[in-house]
Amino acid sequence: MPVDLRPSQALKLWHDVTLDLVRDGEEDLSARQLAILLTVYLESPPHTVRGLAAKLKVTKPAVTRALDTMGRMGLVGRRRDEHDLRNVLVQRTVEGALWVERLGDAVVARAKGLPR
Repeated sequence: MPVDLRPSQALKLWHDVTLDLVRDGEEDLSARQLAILLTVYLESPPHTVRGLAAKLKVTKPAVTRALDTMGRMGLVGRRRDEHDLRNVLVQRTVEGALWVERLGDAVVARAKGLPR
């Protein structure tokens, strides 16, 4: 079901959700970290450091730094690909899945509050 938003409404929604993330008292994610996290949870696996770097058009070290932070937060895990030891596979975690679900709930709640 398509959502019909004016640009100002879309930006207001993004602003409000971002404010909620910053105000919740937990460690917040950068735009890069959020893009990586949503890619891992919304797109089919497998996800590799190399593949994420190519998709986001950033360097592998940039992805690695983001994954380090999200790993400390328990949002993702990593392990070597048993079939190709050069690859590092990014894994979903229960904590990460719950975080993404709460984010989705927050977006829906804020969207319901938008003026029509």
